[in-house]
Amino acid sequence: MSTTTNTVIDVSDITFADEVLEHSGTVLVDVWAEWCGPCRLMAPIMGWAAQTYGEQLKVVKLEADGNPASRDSYRIQGLPTLILFRSGKELWRHEGVMTQAQLRAILDAHL
Repeated sequence: MSTTTNTVIDVSDITFADEVLEHSGTVLVDVWAEWCGPCRLMAPIMGWAAQTYGEQLKVVKLEADGNPASRDSYRIQGLPTLILFRSGKELWRHEGVMTQAQLRAILDAHL
């Protein structure tokens, strides 16, 4: 049995399919950029989600500027963008900042 640290995982164009699309469970993707102030506000909330939901939810972040193939494939227009996947299928998407309580409501509805 593998152990998990319940942390946010960085993904790239190269690892996106393996880490997100081929994962059999639920994955929350945070598309962000270094220069994006609102993205920095979301970072602690992503860490909270990884810790709180543990094995129920995989949390990953994709840096938009360095990974144009994934960014463009999912038609990311604004940052941050959160996308929830289950078994490779998009379930939900939100563009912009949201509170921890708002994210909890979405995750609780989908998990």
